[in-house]
Amino acid sequence: MSETFATLGRWYVRDAPGALGKAPLAARWLNPYLRDHPRRRVVRTRSGARFAVDTQDLIQRYLYLFGVWEPHMTGWIQRRLRPGDGFIDVGANMGVFSVLASQLVGDAGRVTAIEASPAFHRRLVQQLRLNDCRNVRAVNAAVSDRPKRLTFVLASSRNMGANSIVPYEGPAESTFEIDALPLPDLLDPAEITNARLIKIDVEGAEGSVVRGLAPLLDKLRPDAEITVEVTPHRMAQLGDSADELLRTMTDAGFHVYRLANDYAPESYPRALSGAPSVPVRWRGPVVDETDLIFSRVDADTLH
Repeated sequence: MSETFATLGRWYVRDAPGALGKAPLAARWLNPYLRDHPRRRVVRTRSGARFAVDTQDLIQRYLYLFGVWEPHMTGWIQRRLRPGDGFIDVGANMGVFSVLASQLVGDAGRVTAIEASPAFHRRLVQQLRLNDCRNVRAVNAAVSDRPKRLTFVLASSRNMGANSIVPYEGPAESTFEIDALPLPDLLDPAEITNARLIKIDVEGAEGSVVRGLAPLLDKLRPDAEITVEVTPHRMAQLGDSADELLRTMTDAGFHVYRLANDYAPESYPRALSGAPSVPVRWRGPVVDETDLIFSRVDADTLH
């Protein structure tokens, strides 16, 4: 594939109307090409934000190719946040959702972006400056259920979002150690009481993060909702379980909903050509990687 064809293909997938042929073009050609022939660009997302990206990395490649990361989660956040709201982003990575939330909550709102990796934190700060996000507090820290020292491992820079404390025996791209604290110790009172949404995406450590969050649950505003990427296999490697996490949330009066998510590139054109999915009530066990929404609203779906 030539550079010219990749540029034209990216334009078609990203900007042309409809979805005809976009899925195979993105999956079979553009996605592997942009991974193996990295481009470093400043791109504009569908929400109007600007990001400096390197397409070697999965998240940054999708921002370049599709103009969005996790379209259903993006749509959910856009429907939920209003000017003046608070958003807490645990596992902010390079700040995709923090920047989106910053746009949505406006000058009267507040965003707290927490990222453990010093390298990713620097990228986060760069993206915040690029978008003039003055309502975001960026915190370089890890989150757990108690103070402790954690070691993070990144297996490959082709997926920087996979930075994790889950034991890994293969060759590592990088490792780092950092102190971790419970979420209540990292937030100020106003951030807690004004939080409309809390997003937790911590690659297997969600069990300990939610245990640490538990004392705050009754202090949140009545309409506060929490989204957690739950990864049962990774949790089990850390001695945690999805069942315990669900009990913590339901015992605090939250109902469980599942939000569709698919990381396959061929799924993005379909997602972007239709309406974003809405969270659907979930009553069974969680056995696979799943995006869950916890809400005090009692319904079959969350709109």
